[in-house]
Amino acid sequence: MSSQNNHPNTGLQTASAMDRRRFLKSTSCSLGVAAAAANPLVHTLANAAAKKKQPASETLVATLFGSLDEKQKQQICFPFNHPLRSEVQNNWYITKSRVGEHFTADQQAMIREIFMGIHSEEYAKTIFEAVAWDTDEEGLEDTSIALFGEPGEGKFEFVLTGRHVTRRCDGNSVDGAAFGGPIFYGHQAGNKDREPADHPGNAYWYQAKRANEVFQMLDGKQREMALLGQSRKEEGTKTVTLTGKKSGLPGVSMTELMGDQKGLVRQVLADVMAPFRKQDADEALKLVDQAGFDHLHMAFYKNQDLGNDGVWDVWQIEGPSSLIYFRGAPHVHAYIHIRDKAEIG
Repeated sequence: MSSQNNHPNTGLQTASAMDRRRFLKSTSCSLGVAAAAANPLVHTLANAAAKKKQPASETLVATLFGSLDEKQKQQICFPFNHPLRSEVQNNWYITKSRVGEHFTADQQAMIREIFMGIHSEEYAKTIFEAVAWDTDEEGLEDTSIALFGEPGEGKFEFVLTGRHVTRRCDGNSVDGAAFGGPIFYGHQAGNKDREPADHPGNAYWYQAKRANEVFQMLDGKQREMALLGQSRKEEGTKTVTLTGKKSGLPGVSMTELMGDQKGLVRQVLADVMAPFRKQDADEALKLVDQAGFDHLHMAFYKNQDLGNDGVWDVWQIEGPSSLIYFRGAPHVHAYIHIRDKAEIG
């Protein structure tokens, strides 16, 4: 594979990237045709997609649940309050059942539509292709899912995991938690683990570029507070532990910033939420404000500066009940955990 792949913000596209896109397009189209031929339900879904009137992901979760046989339910279904529901990792399988091996063609089509539906229309295709790239073109087939609770009968949550992906769909079953709990996203653009300093083709690097615009706006004193040495350890679910602290968090407090600087931090938050569907993005930003925007702290870390170019690859925004941790070295890993209060579960 080429180390350069298509990036939505650069307009660059290599022959290898074009071949890969054709592969993805043909694969998804073939899946849709085969599934539609096998089941009228998927034919209906395909027609709805063509009209841009796709059913909500939550509706599809209920339909998927109803299609499971007893063996599948035993493998992927758990009580709603099972502790596994709150876990997050950068590369893991929440169950042993792989989407491409243990589900029918029409179930796979529903899983894909659930995944696409919890992302914004602007970014869904880019995110789908990033997942495909990071799984050697296997895409969602090399992910696993779990269902907690029972759709239509009370609280429920659908969780999809794999390399560089932990996503949730819960129909607001989890009170006071954006996305229904902590999520993870990442991307290794190209065929080398360590990306160049400018991260060509990375689906999420635009977020770090915006964050670095904030650093450039800081004065000398603010930079001293914001620029630190060693970032937090990446330890799965422990990575996103919320402290409940309103002060004393790493980095510069929003109370130290001027109005235009705070405005740019808000834009960073909006950019981080841009890949996700509006209802989830809006809820996340609302919860951040409810906990107090001025309690947020923003930190940059100089110990993992790829290329030693002063464009900080690792940064975070943390509040009493929110954390966005972005590690761009050697490639992008990012966690989001936002709640109304600092507790996990």
